[in-house]
Amino acid sequence: MARSFYIVFFIIFIVIPPEIFSQAGSSVYSFLDLPVSSRIGALGGTNVSLRDNDINFAFKNPAMLTNETGSVISINMASYLADIKYGSAVFGYNIDKKNYLAIGVQYVDYGDFLYADEYNNIRDAFLEEYQNNSDISGYYFTAKDMSLNMIYARSITDRITVGGTLKPIFSVYEAYTSFGIAFDAGVNYIDSKGLFSAGFVLRNMGSQIKGYYSTEDGQHYESLPFDIQLGVTKKLEHAPLRLSMTLHNLQHWNLNYSSKNQSTSTGDSISFTDMAFRHAIFSAEFVPSKNFYLIASYNHRRHQELSMDGFKSMAGFSFGGGIKLYKFQVGFGMSQFQLGVYSYQFSISTSLNEFRL
Repeated sequence: MARSFYIVFFIIFIVIPPEIFSQAGSSVYSFLDLPVSSRIGALGGTNVSLRDNDINFAFKNPAMLTNETGSVISINMASYLADIKYGSAVFGYNIDKKNYLAIGVQYVDYGDFLYADEYNNIRDAFLEEYQNNSDISGYYFTAKDMSLNMIYARSITDRITVGGTLKPIFSVYEAYTSFGIAFDAGVNYIDSKGLFSAGFVLRNMGSQIKGYYSTEDGQHYESLPFDIQLGVTKKLEHAPLRLSMTLHNLQHWNLNYSSKNQSTSTGDSISFTDMAFRHAIFSAEFVPSKNFYLIASYNHRRHQELSMDGFKSMAGFSFGGGIKLYKFQVGFGMSQFQLGVYSYQFSISTSLNEFRL
């Protein structure tokens, strides 16, 4: 069985269209890369290796489902930039001791926007009309993204779990709507005695089924945010400290935004070392017990892209913690993007088995 899985993984990797490797931040449905829980946010935005029976990690690597994620329900909420709100919810179910399921939803609400052209002409008409009409709802439009996550994982051996996620996607921006389908495939390895775990995942394979608009040639399709990620986690033997490193965007070396989709680069050149570290996220987790944790992480790409010259910034650093209160696990995470600009996340989860008599 394990050999068959590796063969399938190899085939998937080979048949991926070559053009998918050239995308560099210009894809649609980028909300799929948002951290879905406070803990993942505190870990720098993603983690595909930390196997700790936290069902939210299955959003990032479907192979993170375990025998202990069955009957677990989790709800996550976040306050993002510019009053954007997003969140997720997930519920786990075990078929048997080796086959695990979960179904989840991820959404982003960008808020309400006032109709206006680039010269803000509509606002003048709006202000004039508002004096005689208290109903102003017709002058606003909304923008939302949502994906359904149907996750399956199977334990191949005591150490290896494989999994896949099917993600139907719906997006609406004013009168523009789009549908898509994405698929994740992942594997997780754990050595309990060695206090080590590792994960590998191909994320967001798929395409748009319906584009936002059409051209003379038909539907306009754009690439999904495909991402190859590899991660390792190691817990120290004689200290309550767990360290993780996650490598992302392994399918694309150049992460310099100034060179993307342009014939020439207008930004500063990036050294080999700097570019290499832009693919990495480092985190440290203080875990004195199963019921409490504290996290600090560093995302070098985020730091380099969002720091401002002349200002001291904590961009790229994330922090968080969690504690079990009664029958509920409660978590909080925060990330700084620029000076004074933070994102806050809250999570709560519980196992329905806790309430059975």
